[in-house]
Amino acid sequence: MNRQWTQDVVRTVLPNGLTLLAQRDASAPAVAVVTHVKAGFFDEPDRWVGISHVLEHMFFKGTPTRGVGQIARETKAAGGYLNASTSYDHTSYFAVLPARSLAAGIEVQADALKHPLIDPGELARELQVIIQEAKRKLDTPSAVAYETLHEVMFDRHRIRRWRIGYESQLAGFTRDDLWSYYASRYVPGRTIVSIVGDVPVDEMLALATRAYGDWQPAPAADDPSPEEPARQEIRARTLRGDVSQAELALGWRAVPPTHPDSPPLDLAAAVLGAGRGSWLYRALREPGIVTGIGAYNYAPTELGVFAITADLEPGRVAEAIDGVAEAAARLSLAGPSDAELDRARTLLLSRWMRRLEPMEGRASVLAAAEALGGFNELDREYAALVAATPSDVRVVAARYLSPESVSAVVYLPKERGDDLTADRLGRSFAVTQLRVLPTPNGSAPPPRPAAGTRAIGAVRAGTLHLALPGADLLLRRKPGVPAVTLGVYVPRIEPDPPRLAGLGALAVRTAVRGAGGLDAAGLAFAAERLGGTLTASVASDWLGFGTTVLADRAVDAAWLLRLLYTEPALADSEVLTERALMAAEASQVVDDMFRYPFQLAFRAAFGDHGYGLPASGLPETITEISPDDVRRWHGGRMLGARPAVIAVGDIDPERAADVLAGVFADLSTRSPEPIATAQSWALGGDPLERAATRDKAQSALAMVFRGPTRRSSERHAADVWAAVASGLGGRMFESLRDRRSLAYTVMASSWQKGRAGALVTYIATSPEREAEARSAMLDELGRFADEPVGESELSQAVNYLAGQAEVRQQNGSAVAGEVLEAWMIGDGLEELASPGAAYRAVSAAQVQAVASRYLVARERAEGVVRGTGGSR
Repeated sequence: MNRQWTQDVVRTVLPNGLTLLAQRDASAPAVAVVTHVKAGFFDEPDRWVGISHVLEHMFFKGTPTRGVGQIARETKAAGGYLNASTSYDHTSYFAVLPARSLAAGIEVQADALKHPLIDPGELARELQVIIQEAKRKLDTPSAVAYETLHEVMFDRHRIRRWRIGYESQLAGFTRDDLWSYYASRYVPGRTIVSIVGDVPVDEMLALATRAYGDWQPAPAADDPSPEEPARQEIRARTLRGDVSQAELALGWRAVPPTHPDSPPLDLAAAVLGAGRGSWLYRALREPGIVTGIGAYNYAPTELGVFAITADLEPGRVAEAIDGVAEAAARLSLAGPSDAELDRARTLLLSRWMRRLEPMEGRASVLAAAEALGGFNELDREYAALVAATPSDVRVVAARYLSPESVSAVVYLPKERGDDLTADRLGRSFAVTQLRVLPTPNGSAPPPRPAAGTRAIGAVRAGTLHLALPGADLLLRRKPGVPAVTLGVYVPRIEPDPPRLAGLGALAVRTAVRGAGGLDAAGLAFAAERLGGTLTASVASDWLGFGTTVLADRAVDAAWLLRLLYTEPALADSEVLTERALMAAEASQVVDDMFRYPFQLAFRAAFGDHGYGLPASGLPETITEISPDDVRRWHGGRMLGARPAVIAVGDIDPERAADVLAGVFADLSTRSPEPIATAQSWALGGDPLERAATRDKAQSALAMVFRGPTRRSSERHAADVWAAVASGLGGRMFESLRDRRSLAYTVMASSWQKGRAGALVTYIATSPEREAEARSAMLDELGRFADEPVGESELSQAVNYLAGQAEVRQQNGSAVAGEVLEAWMIGDGLEELASPGAAYRAVSAAQVQAVASRYLVARERAEGVVRGTGGSR
């Protein structure tokens, strides 16, 4: 893993002060343009809280030569997508396009950066959208808990503020406010443009120099955040709201990213919370005390926050805090062992490396490093992570994770769970004795199997297919980073029995708790020392196991996946523990204002079977599943189906086929079996609705109409419909969001599965505007059936879909997902040969025919979560 990530990066500073970074990456036919402006929430005086994010939105609202929506439409027409994000220390804008479209992408991005109109009327409308976004954030329990933690931890620094801003202040922003902020912060000297992709560096720099060289230099404002006084004090706060589970966030002040203690703190977080072999996972998630837990060292520019977050049953908060306190004390007093640090470091560096695989990820990381003092900071960080010792990790843990300076926030349901006080928190962290941490059973990777005879397969659409007696091997080379994505998957021949919905999911999730003589920790250590985490894959049409590991360790990873598939322990105690966790997670879905409306809508559409029930089940169905049910399912449905073994990454497919054949060649002979026939709908002549009322700031509405299945000849036309309707530059985005300011989130999609298909839409808005949102949505959908899409709309959507087929090739896991879907529920590997061609063959008449056939207002299902307008 010794690699110079900045190799061949070219840096140049234009006369106006703007910094350009360029790096060629020929691993996929894509390119990313990232504009990193060193202006974020830390730069906002109190009178302008949230203004960085408002300006980010206005970036897309037009220039003197491009009208509202045209920036997005032109990017889409070039086959790309664009987006932006505002952070504490910067605002980032990015476009990812086919490599051939770089010139168009740079031209549009540069115009938006240099010449924003900030029209007062558009600003007023967009502020209403941002207020809806702020309300959505208030409806997200994890976001509320985590940002409140910053408020508790800090007394003066701007990180303590609710960063998106509050409605009363947002509504008062004027064009003069935004222009003053833009003119003083958006200057060439504070801007980095980073370009990575399959384009010669000289061409990148020439295009960028022409586009940005005429931007006039200007002085930058210097308005730093108030300095934070040192303190050593235990702090706690309890929040209550309409939530089903508890959210817990604990934190300590840490150090900025360039401080020498920052890399060891990253490793400390990995020891505590990265992967199934981490201390907190083994101590709290594995026994079922929490449903999810993670540890993070977050360091934006001038400070750092070391945080641990968890979601759990309200009655187990004290137990979880005790477990976190003991883990922090263990790290400070004893530190990790060599093996524990090796596991954490390998996993962290592998994730770090995969973050750089997509062009946008690499360009963003290079820009962020440059903003910290130079793009070579990336190499320094990597070297520091490699060099850190167990003693280094122990020392920084003792220095920063002090029991006398911990802060905590717990967000509880209104009438469940005990308030958390500073005294109670202090007692938990007054750890005087450390329990013995169990040693993983069989933590060493299993021995590599011997390679068999030379495997002979057929290459179809760039993917090598080798048919073994009991499995199909599908292998594809994806260069770029030295990693490989591996998976073993079986089709769902038929759905779970309705009363046992979630049965298959429970089986594969329990398998990761022990297999082939390895316990859960043993499996975790074995995989994570290879660079990956074992995951159970749960989908409507297939189930299985996957991981992404270092390419030179793929064979060991394949052996682990085989153990999960063929030899899971499925012990009663592990089934029951995982069942309780799944039931808690299923209960928590009601807090998600995106997933819950869709869950309600699909249940209305399909009833209580098949796609009408979540693949992971409902609380009432999960608790009905017994360990015997799980073992029977595994023996019949998992071992009785023919698996697909997929490997995509920096491999030679033929050589990999040889060794993978040695792993899977002796599986019992199985023939392919088709999945069950199409599932019937509950939809009839009247709309169906399932609704719930919550004390939330917004109401969320999901609509489900019939649609084409994954194998239907209409599926590409349905995808084109969704591309015309949705996304930046889409009809519904412009009509419902840009012109009416109804929502921050509005989308449409073609949902295509093996047994059924649907056209779906979603919008979240203020409760008093629900009826208006529904009516406006149906009006827009009706237009598609009444009239063909315009020539420019069609061209834009087709180019976008064809371009994205190229852009997706930059990510190995995305390519593996395409191979899996084509094999399981598609028309076979051949469809991967030229996916853009199928979209280019779609006509306006075909799009209208799909809309006329499926978008019938009276034949729809709705899932509605009605908010009361409540807020924090």
